Amino acid sequence: MQRFLPVALSLFAFGLLFAESSHADKSVFDLSVVERKNFEPAIPRPHQEELAAKKLEEFQQRAGQKPNILIFLVDDMGWGDPGAFGGGVAIGAPTPNIDKLAREGLKLTSMYSQPTCTSSRAALMTGRLPVRSGLVRPILTGDVITKNPWRIEQSSGKMLTSAGYKTAVIGKWHIGEAEGMLPHEVGFDYFFGLPSVQSDYTQFLLKRQYSDMINNPELHELAFTLRPEGLIEGEKGGRRKVAYPINTVDDMRMVDQVLRDKSLKFLKDAKAKGTPFYLVHSFSKIHNDSLVAPAYIGKSPAAMPVRDAMVEVDDIVGEIMQALEENGQLENTIVYFTSDNGANEDVWPDSGYHPWRGGKGTTWEGGVRVPGIVFWKGMVEPGQVSNELVDLTDLYMTSLRMAGVLDNLPNDLYFDGIDQTAFFLAPNGHSRRQVVYMWNRNEFCALRWRDYKVHFKIFDVKVPRRNLDASVLSDVGTALWVFNLNVDPKEMSSTGHQFFEWGMPQAIKFSKQHQATMKEYRNTDIGLGL
Repeated sequence: MQRFLPVALSLFAFGLLFAESSHADKSVFDLSVVERKNFEPAIPRPHQEELAAKKLEEFQQRAGQKPNILIFLVDDMGWGDPGAFGGGVAIGAPTPNIDKLAREGLKLTSMYSQPTCTSSRAALMTGRLPVRSGLVRPILTGDVITKNPWRIEQSSGKMLTSAGYKTAVIGKWHIGEAEGMLPHEVGFDYFFGLPSVQSDYTQFLLKRQYSDMINNPELHELAFTLRPEGLIEGEKGGRRKVAYPINTVDDMRMVDQVLRDKSLKFLKDAKAKGTPFYLVHSFSKIHNDSLVAPAYIGKSPAAMPVRDAMVEVDDIVGEIMQALEENGQLENTIVYFTSDNGANEDVWPDSGYHPWRGGKGTTWEGGVRVPGIVFWKGMVEPGQVSNELVDLTDLYMTSLRMAGVLDNLPNDLYFDGIDQTAFFLAPNGHSRRQVVYMWNRNEFCALRWRDYKVHFKIFDVKVPRRNLDASVLSDVGTALWVFNLNVDPKEMSSTGHQFFEWGMPQAIKFSKQHQATMKEYRNTDIGLGL
């Protein structure tokens, strides 16, 4: 380190010089190690690893199988929607079943997604940041994908099927609906659900809300050629078919009930066949437009559509968990509960809730910090709460580790996820993730390291609750914007220059190291840029 710099040189300038110096110099703050060249560096936890390996070995001897994996993925649910995260009864939508999962498992208060649904789902299903796969933003009605990213991506379904799992996505997919891009076409055994998103259906059904298009004969004729027919079903190697037509509002109201029934049947069939399963139950709710089943209209204390939707989601979680117990699968199944991104404030009052700044579509905490729960009866110590870092890509790597196929990943793709098995299974364990990286489309925007959120680009929201529709992405000025989330969780006033000069060089170095992997492992462009 250069000890004899002129005294007048500010610490900030020193940080910039340090960041430009030898890339190979390892900072005293960098606790990670490279376990495999194309894997994200992780913090070693040898004691936790030993404990986790022992617990998994004992489980497989006891159960005679690898663990089942169930992921509950809610659409556009904010960090503060479930009662366990401060919402629930307090915002007029009790969530007793989700709260029970959190109470009897590990609650993750610093779980991170991507800013939008397609990008988050890509991360979850590939273990890679969406900038690598090209799935960088929501695929919209009429979009033309120029290249199928799944020709090189290794879907979680493909990897776990190779390990003998019965695999399925039931619910929303939204990671490509062109030929060769639905779950059963990219490695999963079974798909039943929405190729795109709930609003793709409701925009053709709600005349009052979309009157300018529906009631305009010329627009109606053209736009309705894009109207999705209904829920799609497909099995590996088979053709896709419309299995549940959606022609009316009443049809749309029942979608999540239909998805529930399909997941219950999938669990029952997996039990009968004696095979481990990997199921992503992906809710259509609480994405706009909230159309709940008739029994849930006005059921929440708030009596608002989005709150009714949260109550319906919670009930379905409870029903599926009850089925696991009745089928004798509960103790053999690790369960994750999370959301694909933060609440979409743009559609208020039809939106979820979080206490953070910003919302869906931004890299402020409100866009990317989501609730996370890990539950596994007898394996994950109940009653734990952790604020350590976890990313959606980590669920991919952890699932592959538990299935025994993590080492089978190819060497020519870079994987951003980190295997968190040791963290989840060790009582009061510690995360192996050092940094969470946040992108918007193809722009690197921010990172979180420890309790510090560091912004390299800023979302300037011009109109309240218009994070998607009226925001501007800008470079920062002289200093990076930095927030200590322990004392400024709403990211209200940057104090990077004042209190974080000591950490600025490390944040810059993390950024450079991360972006260097994009040069060695090239990203895919599938035509979703502006």
